[in-house]
Formats: sequence, structure tokens, C-alpha cells
Amino acid sequence: MKAAELRQKDVAGLEAEVKSLQKAHFGLRMQKATQQLNNTATLGDTRRAIARAKTILAEKQRAAAK
Repeated sequence: MKAAELRQKDVAGLEAEVKSLQKAHFGLRMQKATQQLNNTATLGDTRRAIARAKTILAEKQRAAAK
């Protein structure tokens, strides 16, 4: 998901997105551990997506606190 799409979501939506991405990342890690993962690049992609969503979430929370 692109940053522009994430910025359109509210705080609750972003928290749900982070949780969803973390579950997906965990599943990919388990697939890698059992050697069932074909495309290991997806691990990095999900990690970056989590970081992107967390960054935007922090920005929105900081803006709401002011």
C-alpha cells in the first residue's frame, strides 16, 4: 500500500493495517523457517510496509496531540 493511500486512513484504520501487516510478516517468517517461502523479497517488502504505516500513524498521533 502506498503512503498516499495510508495517509487517507484514520488512526484506527492505520492501527488495523499495522496489525494486519505484522500478522502477514509473521506468516512469511514461519514459511521461511519451514522452507516453504519461494520469494524471500516479500519479507523485506512487508517490513518496509510496516515501517511506512507506523511512521504515518506516529505523524497522525503527534498532530492530534497538539
